[in-house]
Amino acid sequence: MHKLGEGEATMTKEEYTKMKQELEAEYLAVFKKTVQVHEIFLQRLSSHPILSKDRNFHIFLEYDQDLSVRRKNAKEMFGGFFKNMVKTADEVIISGIKEVDDFFEQEKTFLLDYYSKIKDSTAKAEKMTRSHKNVADDYIHISATLNSLSADDSTALKKHLEKFADLFEKLRKVEGRVASDQELKLTELLRYYMRDIQAAKDLLYRRARALADYENSNKALDKARLKSKDIPQAEEHQQQCLQKFDKLSESGKRELTNFKGRRVVAFRKNLIEMAELEIKHAKNNVTLLQGCIDLLKSN
Repeated sequence: MHKLGEGEATMTKEEYTKMKQELEAEYLAVFKKTVQVHEIFLQRLSSHPILSKDRNFHIFLEYDQDLSVRRKNAKEMFGGFFKNMVKTADEVIISGIKEVDDFFEQEKTFLLDYYSKIKDSTAKAEKMTRSHKNVADDYIHISATLNSLSADDSTALKKHLEKFADLFEKLRKVEGRVASDQELKLTELLRYYMRDIQAAKDLLYRRARALADYENSNKALDKARLKSKDIPQAEEHQQQCLQKFDKLSESGKRELTNFKGRRVVAFRKNLIEMAELEIKHAKNNVTLLQGCIDLLKSN
């Protein structure tokens, strides 16, 4: 709306109409992207062995009335910020703990490197998508300018100007679809896996925290035995820490193994679909250009 408001004062009526059509197409693309992302997320929840049985998830899927949703208030947002600061500091503290399982050590190394590469790829994909959108916007102005020139021209050039204006209008639509498809098939996929990798890193942090708690409980038990005081409580606490650590290790291996397979399938699917769409749009561009050239030659 802000873009339309700015454009209304500076654009011709024709440019404004085309810009409005472009923004409507962009809104539709965003809506499609949002639906697809939510669908993927819900499918993941429904296939999860634990979360699929969650009562809140079932209520969300089956509730036939409006769900009351509110934004986080300032206190909750500050609480989340403070929690992240504490977590970051805690990660530094437990980073010195020696890993006891090679699987998780390798996964940690891989995820740190992979996150960096996905983050870089996401920034480049966003830049590429913006460039295509900018090209589509430029085509609007070129087409409108050519139409304006043709309206003031009464020579034989008039028809050529009209044909070029029509060509750039059609190229704009193709370029807009290219941007939308790249956003949907590549950029959003990369953003999704940035968040997914962060979730995997958080999983490793929770397990490392449990390992640190277990090692601290061993030290506390040794002290209790030396002092011959509170030994049953220390043993019970040690067992609880061990059970939590074992449980996180077991579920963590399962989740990280599933993450590998899911990631490969998702990237393969989206990249194939995007390549097919890129070929389709390139063919459309060639057809439009060739058609315009043939039309000009015939005249």
